[in-house]
Amino acid sequence: MDGVVGPDTWSKLIVTVRNGDNGDAVKALQVQLNAHGAGLAVDGAFGPGTDSKVRNFQQSAGLNPVDGIVGPATWGALLGGGGSTGGSGGSGGDTLSQSQAASMLSAAGITWSSSGNCSDRNSSSCTSFDGLRRATVDGAINLKHAVGSCPLNITGGTETGHAGGTYSHGNGYKLDFGMMSCLTNYIHGTFTHSGTRGDGADLWTAPSGNIYANEGSHWDVTFMN
Repeated sequence: MDGVVGPDTWSKLIVTVRNGDNGDAVKALQVQLNAHGAGLAVDGAFGPGTDSKVRNFQQSAGLNPVDGIVGPATWGALLGGGGSTGGSGGSGGDTLSQSQAASMLSAAGITWSSSGNCSDRNSSSCTSFDGLRRATVDGAINLKHAVGSCPLNITGGTETGHAGGTYSHGNGYKLDFGMMSCLTNYIHGTFTHSGTRGDGADLWTAPSGNIYANEGSHWDVTFMN
């Protein structure tokens, strides 16, 4: 454990940890907290002392909520690589670069594809994460954790060509996921059918407020938080 965060350690760092957890991800957390002056023993045990230091850090970094839970937003702040690049309104409104978002999604086991095999935000044939909201990435990772072994493949991000509006692809609120029966079964079995959109897409709403629209070839998901 050297505290250096490279591509090989993202798979450990992306794991959400909290009070009561143990293991390498907690050790990595303690190393990063110590880099911010926490003075913790790096023992891999997330106890009251680590919880207190996490909450102190979240408060000092302006994160919301201050809950002691270390997810993507807190990891990003600890690592200093996920600052705002044009977003607003706290950690959930911060936006990420292509490389930052891609690293986090890849580490969580989420794939992506495009007809042009590219990530240029200015091309409608690409799938881009440039300008994606941190909260949207967090929501996608939480969805992956929820569906387990069900593959999640992103087919649409912030690239041009999608409909506009406040809660739009271009503003970093939406991701398209390839249609998979296991994903559809999870959505139907977990969320509430909330109506039909003007274009005929069936809508399903999660308790968090996230909206899942069945567009036939893919699920169009709006991450509201």
